[in-house]
Formats: sequence, structure tokens, C-alpha cells
Amino acid sequence: MAAASGTSTSALGRMWPWLAWALVILVADQVTKSLILDAYRLGDATPITSFFNIVRAHNTGAAFSFLADAGGWQRWAFTGIGVAATIFIVWQLRAHPEQKLFCFALSSILGGAVGNVVDRMMHGYVVDFLDFYARGYHFPAFNLADSAITVGAVCLVLDELLRMKKAK
Repeated sequence: MAAASGTSTSALGRMWPWLAWALVILVADQVTKSLILDAYRLGDATPITSFFNIVRAHNTGAAFSFLADAGGWQRWAFTGIGVAATIFIVWQLRAHPEQKLFCFALSSILGGAVGNVVDRMMHGYVVDFLDFYARGYHFPAFNLADSAITVGAVCLVLDELLRMKKAK
């Protein structure tokens, strides 16, 4: 029984750096969103370059405003998905703390997902503020949480490709 407890404690101890990374992302995300909420009204924008603005946008939907006009139920559905993803990710971080790229990816997704869940719970929408555009096309506005989720997803794919290559 002591060996099982020691193994559990060891795995838990090895996952703390990944949880710390998720916390860094969460804090950076919430600080930047707070700055935008304090400095901008909905729809305000500041041009930064010929292809980038800082804006204040509210997203009641999912990625790229998917289901933004669904009537309100999506707030709770996406919050529930975020909570379920958090539980699953923490379980995976505990089970595989030695897999660095995998855990970096998951903890990046975790920090971003929790950041957006916090927004949904506090405001009823996610605060977006990064607006890229070219030749009249605007990519949907996004935030640091979305960026972390995207980087995490790319790293998950890369981790799997590397794992497959190593298995050959």
C-alpha cells in the first residue's frame, strides 16, 4: 500500500509544472481580458499595423463564434464541455507527467479552456481582442486563451506524429 501511495504522490508531484504552466496561461489571459474590458467599449478598435487591430469583441458562441446566436443555452453547454475537458486533462497529466510535449500541449489547452470558462461564468461571453485581417478579410477575433488552445492542439498533433515515427 505504501508503494502505491508513493507512486501516486510522485506522479502528482511531477504534474505540478504542467499545472503551473496552465496557471500562467490562465492569469495572462485574464489580465489581458481585464485590460481590454477596462479600456475599450464593445466594438472599439485600435489599429496597430496594416493587418492587426486591438478590438473589444464578445463571443457568446464557440470558436469563430459558432452558435453565437443560439439563444443562450450554449453558454452552459460550452461551460460544461470546458469543465469536462479540465477533468480529463488533469487526469491525463497525472497519468503521463513524463511525456513533455504531450503534457505541454494538454496544459496549454487546459489554461486556455479554463480562461474561456471563467469568461463565460463571469460575463456570459468570451472576451476577444486580437483582430487580424488582410485584403478586406477579417479572421475572427480571438484572445490569449484561444491562442494557447491552438498551440496545444498543434503540439498534440506533433506529439502523435513523433510517437508514430518513433514506433516505426
